[in-house]
Amino acid sequence: MSHTVRKPVPARPELIRPRVPETDWDDWRWHMRRRITNVEKARQWINLSADEEEAIAGVAGKYRWSVTPYYASLMDPDDPGCPVRLQAVPALGELAEFPGAEVDPVGDTYYRKTNRVVHKYPDRVIMLITEACPVYCRHCTRKFHTTDVDGTYFRDDEGGSFDEDLRYIADHPEIRDVLLTGGDPLSYQDGKLEEIVAGLRAIPSVEIIRIGSRFPVLLPQRITEQLCSMLSRYHPVWLNTHFNHPKEITPEAAAAVDRLLRHGIPVGNQTVLLRGINDDVPTMRTLMTELLRIRVRPYYLYHCDNVTGVSHFMTTVEKGWEIMDGLQGHITGFGVPQYVLTTKIGKIPIAQPSFTPTPDGLLLRNYRGQEMVVGGDAQPISEPGTR
Repeated sequence: MSHTVRKPVPARPELIRPRVPETDWDDWRWHMRRRITNVEKARQWINLSADEEEAIAGVAGKYRWSVTPYYASLMDPDDPGCPVRLQAVPALGELAEFPGAEVDPVGDTYYRKTNRVVHKYPDRVIMLITEACPVYCRHCTRKFHTTDVDGTYFRDDEGGSFDEDLRYIADHPEIRDVLLTGGDPLSYQDGKLEEIVAGLRAIPSVEIIRIGSRFPVLLPQRITEQLCSMLSRYHPVWLNTHFNHPKEITPEAAAAVDRLLRHGIPVGNQTVLLRGINDDVPTMRTLMTELLRIRVRPYYLYHCDNVTGVSHFMTTVEKGWEIMDGLQGHITGFGVPQYVLTTKIGKIPIAQPSFTPTPDGLLLRNYRGQEMVVGGDAQPISEPGTR
């Protein structure tokens, strides 16, 4: 598959957006070394608003902040409401207080069994193998894990031993599925990542290894032939990524997905419903259909968690139902994600019911608002129509 590679071009000449040699732009390590971490670097890519500059100062020493040059190149330099910019540049909402906000509303710390292993479900665990990310997403549900505040809940021990974590998994043969997450597991070099994956594959009871990574979105150059070839030696390996807006689906991202798929690694997507970014039907329809175009299967639509420092992104559940109604029946069935809320007792589907119990059976409603009653024998007992 051939893809046209887009190069960053200044939107306005007064911006100092750098022109980068192709060999550097295609090297993920170059991007990692040159991540944007302060106001001066950010000004090379975007015209910061006064609120953004105040927020950057406000999160210093509290929440980590960095943006890859690649992801910065997707930002509208003049629009603080750009959906890419809102996900990557600190905002004053991170410093506000919201009722009910929690540091860990999904219960990772409660289900923690070792330094890295979280065992919430009977047959599967997550391993928080690193705190590092190429971009520290402002809406991260594990903001506590990547925070700069002293006393964080998990540590990667500077890439230290994973023996305790692997031993726990080996000692619990009911665990058949392990998800590597963090931080972003692909922040490791291939060699270190292979040590972890090989350690899991050596455990007979582990059937599936999954990787949760936003690198296909934030820095697709990381998805190299060498990485994909290494992962393919440990199949079955799955990868879930995290596209939130159609603007993120670039030729580079499509090429990264294609490399994964050609090496037998299925790619799914977990979108978060975010106020001001994707909380409308046209944006979400476009996102899901574009994901299918690049052969990424929509998996979850997460209701944004009420996380300390993240709550300003929350919408209402009713908004989520409105969006799900705008997807179901209007796009390919397997392009419709499952709408879920993550809680301390697990992921709970919260899609609006499409039926109402009646004395005659179930009153069913389709995507057009048409209704029909289906009786106990699953046969229609009235003609379909709009009520």
